[in-house]
Amino acid sequence: MTDLEERLGHAFTDKKLLTRALTHASASVKESNERLEFLGDRVLGLIIADKLYAENASDPEGILALKLNALVRQEACAAAFEAAALAEHLVLARAETASGGRKKAVILAGACEAIIAALYLDGGMPAAKQFVDRYWTAIMAALGGEMRDAKTALQEWAQARRLPLPDYREVDRDGPAHAPVFVVDVSIRGHEPGRGRAGSKREAERLAAAALLERLVGS
Repeated sequence: MTDLEERLGHAFTDKKLLTRALTHASASVKESNERLEFLGDRVLGLIIADKLYAENASDPEGILALKLNALVRQEACAAAFEAAALAEHLVLARAETASGGRKKAVILAGACEAIIAALYLDGGMPAAKQFVDRYWTAIMAALGGEMRDAKTALQEWAQARRLPLPDYREVDRDGPAHAPVFVVDVSIRGHEPGRGRAGSKREAERLAAAALLERLVGS
């Protein structure tokens, strides 16, 4: 295998497919990677969704969906492309190269999706999955606990839709003074509130956010 194929973990039968995956539209409109980019986006989504489902058994649908969005967005694809050190192999127009095209996230992300499509077409799902497993491991690890936090996830859901931030309100408190139980509602404009009940206000807010997020994403 060539050095490039070594980094991709696959020896291509159709070398032209690999060349097309790395060819930006600025260099060739007819032979560019745009169609491959379309397919690669879907293949990547399936691979990541499968990994998240298998590795996060305790996560509700809403959290899984937010993790998926974080892992298939432009920034993640560009980071994976850079981790594979593929930018030097991009085929760009001279003007695009001069303007820093090899460092533009939109170009790197598109080429990354195209590479995944090329691997899929030439070597099937195992070839595409091997690439994703290799270059998304660090990206998945970087999610850390933040994406598991329902309050953070709900805030991101609202911001992505240009809605006001979630509004948390304590609606009830019972039990003895030394061990109170808090009931908290969280609402987002235009949606029924979610409710959480717990021995601490913080945990009640988290449970309320999780309840609302589950309904919003599942609806």
